[in-house]
This record gives sequence, C-alpha cells and structure tokens, in this order.
Amino acid sequence: MSEMLSADKIAALVDAAKQGQLPDPAVAPRSRRGHRLRTVDFSRPTKFSADHQRRITRATETFCQTVNTRLSTELRFPVELEVLNTSQLTWSAAQTQLPAGSLSVLLEVEPIGTRMVLAAEQSFVLTALECLLGGSAERPPRERRLSEIDWSLTRRLFDSMVHPLSLVWQELAGVTLQAEEIDPHDASQVASVSEPTFTILIECRIAKQSYALGLLIPWIAIEPVVQTISGRDDGRQAEEVKVTPMQRAMSDVPVRLRAEVASVELQVRDILALAPGSVVKFGARAEDGVMLFAENVKLARAQPGSHGPRRAVQICGPEGRGR
Repeated sequence: MSEMLSADKIAALVDAAKQGQLPDPAVAPRSRRGHRLRTVDFSRPTKFSADHQRRITRATETFCQTVNTRLSTELRFPVELEVLNTSQLTWSAAQTQLPAGSLSVLLEVEPIGTRMVLAAEQSFVLTALECLLGGSAERPPRERRLSEIDWSLTRRLFDSMVHPLSLVWQELAGVTLQAEEIDPHDASQVASVSEPTFTILIECRIAKQSYALGLLIPWIAIEPVVQTISGRDDGRQAEEVKVTPMQRAMSDVPVRLRAEVASVELQVRDILALAPGSVVKFGARAEDGVMLFAENVKLARAQPGSHGPRRAVQICGPEGRGR
C-alpha cells in the first residue's frame, strides 16, 4: 500500500538528496528456496551396478585395442575401434539404439548357455568385405543384397572380432563366447522385452569413415557369473556348479561320525577276568592315532587332541601321515 507524502516531506527528501544523505532503500526479504524435485525414470533399469558397468566397459576397451591390430592386418587398412557410449536399458529399448539394418550375430556364452548379441552397421560390413576382396575403403560401397560369398566373408569378419572378445570375457568372468548364426530372425527371443540390458556402442573408423557397432548384454546372460565379474568369487560358485541334484539331496542326511582307537577280539573268560589295572593290548601303534568312521565305513586316520574344552581329532590321511 503506497503512502502519500506531504509537501514538507518532499522538500526534506530533496534537501537530503542534494547533500547525498538519502536513506537506504529497504531490502526485500529473500524468499525461501523451494525444494528441488528430482526426476526419476522408472523405465530405466538399474540391475547392473556401477562396478559391473565399469569392469565390463574396461574389458570392452581392452577388446577394442586388441581387435584394432587384427582387423587392420586382415583388411589392409588402418582400423580403430573405440567405446563411444554405454547405457543401461530394457532389452526392447536397447535394440532401438542399434543402427537400422544392422547385421547381428548371437554369442553363445559357454559353459553357462546364455546369449549376448553383437551387431554391426551394414555399411561397416560392406566396407570390410570390399577391403577383404582387395578394394578400397576410401568411399563406402553402396547398399546391396549380400551374396553367398558375402555371407561367408561376413562370417569370417565376425569371427575375427568374436575371438578377441571371447578372450577378454574369459579373463573377466571365466566364460567364452561362440558365434552362432548371423542376422538371426529370433534375436528378440534372447531376452524378454523388459530384461535389463547393458548396451555398449562402439565407433569403428576406417579411412576417415565412421561406423557403429553395438554389444547388447542382457542381465540374464551374466547373472550366473556376476560374482566373478565383481571380483568377489571365492571358489564356491565353481563348486556349486559341480554339485549334482542327487548330491544336493543327500547332503542333509545325518551320519554318525566316530573316532576309534583300535579294536581287538577277546574270549568271554578274558573279558570276565578284566579288573582295575588290567592291560589290554590292541596290536596297534600309539603313533598311528585313531581311525575315523562314518557309521561303519572307514574314512581316514586322525590324531586325537582337544579344541578348547572339547575333545577333537585332526585328520591326517589314510596312511597316518600329517598334511
């Protein structure tokens, strides 16, 4: 609400202005900063941890450095692969990140039997085929329908990339990759549409031309080896793989374990003659220790002792020699 000034107040303000004594303007109170809202995209999965993404990306960068030399030698042109971008998407969204018309190859993950997908832009494949046949990579060839010879050479091209990729995955997770059919029509059946998928886009440069490659890794493809990828595998995972269903079912059956010093057969009159101070000779040496039995089955020799307040035995071996 504004205030009407009288003539005397106006004159006083004019005099103060001439003397440089104007009052300081009132400082408007600072409004409180509102809460900042963070937008969360619930459609973007977060199954792959930051550690998983970092290790897989680092392994892919090693693959790029290795395959550069191999492809440059085979194509007789300088080839440079570089990781361009990584993202975590659903399987359906990850497929849309690939260039239209890309040629894909299914990668069988052994020995766990899961699958990944390696895709390459068709113009990259045609340029590589041109180089393999003695042509030049200076200008990309026109799109064309692949012949039987083209498909055979394309298979060789993918094998040249899958082999070094398999080596880095063997070091990363203890698995190998095997290339299956190229340009499969059932690639969408590798994983469900909502399966979390780690997508790695790779740029390939040949003679100043740039092409795109993509590696799609569904979570289901690495789930059995996630502990190995994280570097926290303590050997139990490999043991669990070797356990058969029968062994797993029998593992909870209770069995009585007993330690026996020795045994001897005596006649009834000898047993009745036993009295305090009598000595019974078992015919076994004291240094041989005791024999460990599971029910009535001999397991191993052991040395008697104690573990805290309890009696215990230490297994030595079937011959009685310490480990």
